[in-house]
Amino acid sequence: MFDDVCKILADQLNLNAADITADSKLVDDLGADSLDVLQMLMVIEDTKGVTIPDEDLAGFRTVGDVVAYLEQHA
Repeated sequence: MFDDVCKILADQLNLNAADITADSKLVDDLGADSLDVLQMLMVIEDTKGVTIPDEDLAGFRTVGDVVAYLEQHA
């Protein structure tokens, strides 16, 4: 799951997936803005078949947060 999230983020933000860690902060470290985060989540929802409610988005600060959520709900 971690590798999938890293690939999505790397493709979307033009980053090297190898530079992304579980502790990478989506906004501060990776430079994602709120639109980038929404687009990432839409791709994840489409590819993983999971629906992420808007109220859960506030808890996503790091890549690890996203991965942990997906592992619990996918």
